[in-house]
Amino acid sequence: MAAGTGDHRRGKTALFLAACGWAGAAPHWLDPSRSLLPALTLAVLLGGYSLRTVLRRQSSADGSEPGLATDDSAKAVNTPLPTVDVVVAARDEEAVVTRLVERLSALRYPADRLSLCVVDDGSEDRTPDRLAALQDRFPSLRVIRRPRNAGGGKSGALNAALSQTEGEWLLILDADAQLAEDQLERLIPFACGGEWSAVQMRKAVTNAQDNWLTRVQAMEMAFDAHIQQGRLAGGGVAELRGNGQLLRRDLLEACGGFNEETVTDDLDLSFRLLLQEARIGILWNPPVQEEAVETLQALWKQRQRWAEGGLQRFLDYWPGLLSSRLTLAQRRDLASFFLLQYALPVVSWSDLLTSLVSRTTPAYWPLSIVAFSVSGVAYWRGCRRASDGPDLPHPDLLNLLFGIAYLSHWFVVIPWVTLRMALRPKRLVWAKTSHRGQEEAVQA
Repeated sequence: MAAGTGDHRRGKTALFLAACGWAGAAPHWLDPSRSLLPALTLAVLLGGYSLRTVLRRQSSADGSEPGLATDDSAKAVNTPLPTVDVVVAARDEEAVVTRLVERLSALRYPADRLSLCVVDDGSEDRTPDRLAALQDRFPSLRVIRRPRNAGGGKSGALNAALSQTEGEWLLILDADAQLAEDQLERLIPFACGGEWSAVQMRKAVTNAQDNWLTRVQAMEMAFDAHIQQGRLAGGGVAELRGNGQLLRRDLLEACGGFNEETVTDDLDLSFRLLLQEARIGILWNPPVQEEAVETLQALWKQRQRWAEGGLQRFLDYWPGLLSSRLTLAQRRDLASFFLLQYALPVVSWSDLLTSLVSRTTPAYWPLSIVAFSVSGVAYWRGCRRASDGPDLPHPDLLNLLFGIAYLSHWFVVIPWVTLRMALRPKRLVWAKTSHRGQEEAVQA
């Protein structure tokens, strides 16, 4: 299946925006005694589904699927280990690239079954010099150099590595990734024993103690992984998150490689794998460790990209997502996720503006309250779980309140990005998060 081309995204986004606008305004035309019925109905349906997802019991700390035979991973250990290519797309990463290569070179895995490839995608800082020095220290390190204007963004860099490597599995990392020495020894048996087509490792934040913003992002990563495991356990969909994703080469190539027409290659690939009936697993321990952004300005830039890529994939692949290629449970899961993550923030703004113009009471507050309340439960559940990486923030009342309030940023980001996508043509750029090389003791 070829990657999506993104045809008519502006028109599709405008239609989505208009539908959300109508949905937000329509209850105000009803009799006041019935104006809350749409929100109450959605609160029961979506809230009930989300709460069941959050409360599903996870069978083991490593993220095994409930019901999965406990000896599968042990069997995988006794079979020949597959070849693995560790691939990193790097641009202007002088602060972290040396640590990255040193840590990856320390991974415990047969040397003849493991290769390390870094794509220097037109770096204009000292990244090329540092990579050259690292090649002297680590002769097995392979560096692919692309000019800065080669095109395709990060996806283009990853496709360059895909065409020049041969491993059965590809482990895709960001330049700030930190792994434990035994990471592959635990990841590969999990992937092979569970017969997964791809695995996403839980992301853990190394700088959670720096300020309140990094702390709530650490909680958010645990929240996200816990929800993903719950969705998967209920027959729903799990998704890739970029950093720390393990991919089977044959299925990746069958999907057409990485889509160079999207701003979030991981989210786009998740849907293309889904439409290939591939299975994505979530590994809780050990996590891949990374830096959280430290300022509101950096968060705003990052989340705009995530929101745009997240909405793009639904616009690009919606015919397949509604087809019988997906199970009923998967379609229900995606519909619930889409309505809560993307539709609710836009509908809420339409609801608020209509209430101000018509001088009526907002109609969707019951659904918003349920969504935030279930999010609080997900924070609490996720942050109480064992972590082999950095300690997770304790889910006390203050942290939970901070975390819930923090999630409200999506009620600004999603509507803004949706409006921008509907009005402005997209110019694809290599959008990256700056890293400063925050050190963290990685547990083995």
